[in-house]
Amino acid sequence: MATKGTPTKNNLPLRAADFGTLVEALDYAAQGETGFNFYNARGQLYCALPYAQLRTDAIALAKRLLGTGIQRGDRLALIAETGPDFVRFFYACQYAGLVPVPLPAAVHLGGRQAFIKQIRSMLQSSTPTLAVAPSDFIDMMEEAAAGLDIKMVGEPEHFQSLPESDEALRLPEAGELAYLQYTSGSTRFPRGVMITQEAVMANLSGILRDGIGMNENDRCVSWLPYYHDMGLVGLVLACMASQRSVDYLGTRDFAMRPRMWLKIMSENGGTVSFSPPFGYELCARRLRDSDIEKLDLSAWRVAGVGAETIRPSSLNHFAEKLEASGFSRNAFLPCYGMAETSLAISFAPLGKGFHIDHVDGGKLGNERHAEAVSDIPAAQADGIHVSEFVHCGVTMPGMELEVRDEDGTILGERKCGTIFVRGTSVMTGYFNDPETTEAMLSADGWLNTGDLGYMANGEVIITGRQKDLIIIKGRNIWPQDLEYVAERQEAVRPGDASAFSIPMEDNEQAVMVVQCRQANEEARRELAESIRSNVQAEFGIDCLIELVPPHTLPRTSSGKLSRSGARRDFLQRHQEVDLKRETVHDAVLSIAS
Repeated sequence: MATKGTPTKNNLPLRAADFGTLVEALDYAAQGETGFNFYNARGQLYCALPYAQLRTDAIALAKRLLGTGIQRGDRLALIAETGPDFVRFFYACQYAGLVPVPLPAAVHLGGRQAFIKQIRSMLQSSTPTLAVAPSDFIDMMEEAAAGLDIKMVGEPEHFQSLPESDEALRLPEAGELAYLQYTSGSTRFPRGVMITQEAVMANLSGILRDGIGMNENDRCVSWLPYYHDMGLVGLVLACMASQRSVDYLGTRDFAMRPRMWLKIMSENGGTVSFSPPFGYELCARRLRDSDIEKLDLSAWRVAGVGAETIRPSSLNHFAEKLEASGFSRNAFLPCYGMAETSLAISFAPLGKGFHIDHVDGGKLGNERHAEAVSDIPAAQADGIHVSEFVHCGVTMPGMELEVRDEDGTILGERKCGTIFVRGTSVMTGYFNDPETTEAMLSADGWLNTGDLGYMANGEVIITGRQKDLIIIKGRNIWPQDLEYVAERQEAVRPGDASAFSIPMEDNEQAVMVVQCRQANEEARRELAESIRSNVQAEFGIDCLIELVPPHTLPRTSSGKLSRSGARRDFLQRHQEVDLKRETVHDAVLSIAS
């Protein structure tokens, strides 16, 4: 049975990140009793780390790091495995005047060599002086760092055994970098986002005060990876900056046993937790009735959801399944954000659940106008494809948002375009990448998010990524709409389909790669034909359907579906085929069978 570790109640008055730097925030939190708690795959507490002890450990480690001769502002690359060593090193960097660079701690289907290649590219980009990896990753880190100008590569124990320096701590200033956050790389190669102390503290304050309304009775729970902005900023830094206790389950442990997330929430009275939509769907799919009977989720007041397209069906499935445990669908809190803004941009209203905007999909695609549909059955009877999107709320104080067309003109209500944001928590740029910085961040501070969306009644609604948009004969089609057609099939689970387009000799061709668990060849062909005909009926386009085995579709380091990766893999599978509609179609049928 899980035990609570550090307490929820604190002897300190709650301060919601009203500090100048992360060091100031930890100095204050260390005066209380709360802290970080780490649980294993069986839901057992294996380490309780109060903020007071974290501060002591971080300062001692900072002195040891200073003894290596590093310079102020040098980078320390750190494999971000969930555990106490990561937070010790991250905060040691803050006291030593270093810039921590969290790196992925997940070896995906590409295997060992693909992971080493990914880490090496990040090391080349961030040019760290020191690199730290836990025992499970040290061999791969050493191979990735081979030949690079890195002063020292080692496991945490290696650095923790170094002698302490007599040099004074180098406490950070507001304008200095707090960390580099690598983007998940869903549409392009990951880049190191430069976030200052001032930027992250401004974002944390907005999250805690205006987003989730953190209070003195809150206790947080998280399985999110530390190398993702929602996991790091939302469930590591925000908890410390508000002096709240937080319980961690490893990301890999969650993937194997998602019910452990809810078990810890139940036994420790968790009130705040976040997940991308696929996390809620995975839980709902894996939970048994006997599991639900043992859960008490009545204290869960903030079930944050973001980081990818929010599908109402996933949230409804979770809420319906967990209703008997006391979970309230009003706890759902849709939000919008990205690493380039530290984390959060907007939040839906607290305690109201999620609100769906139903729009005419044809007009959205052809005219980029999100015309609301009030009578859905009547619209569908008239042959109108109804798209649904979840409201992501209003922008946080201090954050400006504009929707612009291709010419930069600011668009009005319900006009879909590219989203631009500006505010204190926006990045200063991409590290060692001035060209991309200039392309994405204007001189007056406006960030091109690369997201498409529109405004409705003062709230922002995200329709997708600009680079994922499928354009067929001048028509704009959102990939998630095509994917949803596939997911309506009983044999296809949420997250099992990835839609994109490829160039043909005469036009773009829509393609959908669908993970299929069906072995019977006739059943497979019927599934593919059913999806194809449904797409044809709803969208009036030809869509090539390729069925692939489970676990084939690539995902980003944060677990999001990578459409660009699926497109790349598809083209590699068919690289010998002329890009003509009939030859690609024949090749797909051949490889699928």
